[in-house]
Amino acid sequence: MPVVVNNQKEVFQNIVASINKGERLLAILIDPDKMELERVSDFMSKVKASIATHIFVGGSTVDPFKTDELIQKLKGLTELPIVIFPGDVSQLSSHAHALLFLSLVSGRNPEYLIGKQIEAVSVLRTMNIETIPTGYLLIENGKETAVERVTQTKPLSRHDIQHIVDTAVASQLLGMKCIYLEAGSGAIQPITADIIQAVKEELTIPLIIGGGITSKQQLDNAYEAGADLVVIGTAFEENASFFEELNT
Repeated sequence: MPVVVNNQKEVFQNIVASINKGERLLAILIDPDKMELERVSDFMSKVKASIATHIFVGGSTVDPFKTDELIQKLKGLTELPIVIFPGDVSQLSSHAHALLFLSLVSGRNPEYLIGKQIEAVSVLRTMNIETIPTGYLLIENGKETAVERVTQTKPLSRHDIQHIVDTAVASQLLGMKCIYLEAGSGAIQPITADIIQAVKEELTIPLIIGGGITSKQQLDNAYEAGADLVVIGTAFEENASFFEELNT
């Protein structure tokens, strides 16, 4: 049975169409290890009333089966696209609408550049899920992140903007459909406006920004600098009233 790659392309095409219309996209990242199923309904009622456009599901380390259980629960509570943001092959689920097929291009660990992706193919053969090839760049934020520990890689220096830009552009030239600049969960410092602007100026594909955004002002700053889609997770886990701030 052949692997279905970008079979429907609906999620990616809708992202591109929204960007072309000048819309600001916001994904709420839900970590299956941090979200109990009994809390999902209440959490999603807040998401529904917010400006969120996508739901991302994933984490650096997640117990087996938790991702699939959470996604099935979410699908009964929202019509927003549910996209897997995987930390491992065990987080794949046929119930999601799409998968960010990540390659950690900021690191040099072959397992996360191509090894895990090869391992995922045998699972993807059993699923009819849209895959979105995504170049994943980890940028230093002031503290060690879970991604660093799990992948055994170092982030790119936030001070070497040209290297960040070159890495992003190289990823696009290799055929990636999106670029994801990641400061990491609970980052002390989010991706700065000058980094976002410099990368966006040389890309022709969607730019995703995540990590360390904890205020409406930081969110607006990311959009104004050129972010097409912003991902927020920890801020909602630690402060449920952040939903209200976003809607003001």
